[in-house]
Amino acid sequence: MPRESTGSIAGYCSSALNSLTPSQITFLQSLPKAELHAHLNGSIPVSVLQDLARESATIPGNIDSEAVQSGLEKLLNGIELREINEFFGLFPAIYALTSTPAALARATRSVLQLFLDGPTPECTYLELRSTPRATPHMTRRKYVEVVLHEIDRFNCTADGNGNGGTREKAALIVSLDRRMNAAVAKECVDIAVSMRKKGRKVVGVDLCGDPMEGDMEEFADYFRQVKDAGLGVTLHIAETTSNTPRETLQLLSFAPDRLGHATFLDDEAKAIVLRDKICIEICLTSNLLCKTVTTLDDHHIRYYLKNNHPIAICTDDPLPFRNSLLSEYALLLAERPFGLGLSEDEVRKVARGSLMGCFGLN
Repeated sequence: MPRESTGSIAGYCSSALNSLTPSQITFLQSLPKAELHAHLNGSIPVSVLQDLARESATIPGNIDSEAVQSGLEKLLNGIELREINEFFGLFPAIYALTSTPAALARATRSVLQLFLDGPTPECTYLELRSTPRATPHMTRRKYVEVVLHEIDRFNCTADGNGNGGTREKAALIVSLDRRMNAAVAKECVDIAVSMRKKGRKVVGVDLCGDPMEGDMEEFADYFRQVKDAGLGVTLHIAETTSNTPRETLQLLSFAPDRLGHATFLDDEAKAIVLRDKICIEICLTSNLLCKTVTTLDDHHIRYYLKNNHPIAICTDDPLPFRNSLLSEYALLLAERPFGLGLSEDEVRKVARGSLMGCFGLN
């Protein structure tokens, strides 16, 4: 049986995995593939969060709100949550627990290990994304430096003779939140660009956050700066029916290299995406549990498969969605009603496309 992700694999993913034969699971494990849409704080293993929660009293000011206290109690008492909103309620506590450089480093290391270590790694290559946070214990620049230090450590390896070497296994995407003010957004972009110029493993910039917040015109100059610096651009786009076609076209004018979710593109937007061959980051379980897609049969992945369009299968946030990259691929291979019923050749092609969509390998 495949190893579990941040918590127990459940729901759609569990049903899909359980419907596969051992040889089918081995096939999925053996596929070279990339994870291109995983948020750091939503991917931390439960055991690591519980350890950090037990140690939280040693961090001054760590338990400073009712929301944080409630999340800590849930973590320490054992997570038995079933509704998606219950999981999201943990994030104030998670942010508090990763507010020091040491805790952030530990969390980052655990996520890298989750996806890339072990006899059957979840993926071949990981582009981990996170929004730089200023806390009482570190600046936004320090936040990025801590994450990059762990990525550098992970990418460094040694051969049997003890000689140093590197392996391109992981990189960082700096996320901008739609709710950021101009000063914070500029600071985050400047950090990403400066790290890129120093040769650090920052490979792209993302736009994320509440899909109903922010004026997208205010982000245009920032993404021009990102593109000019040679960084990749990925945008959470058209996540809800309330996102307007005008906003979607505004975001597409930023010349993105990849799109997150892209659930509700209209015909004009789809034509641009197909013409420019913009890779779509597909998060099947995330869409189903957040109810932006009703069933797998209704999922927009079918449109892109039909049009032979580049896609990348991703986890989004393994903690709240109780999935893994392996189980997301199981949703491709499993027969209906448990999955999409793709052939092994079709699944292999999807995995190959995820590698072609990487910012850091191409």
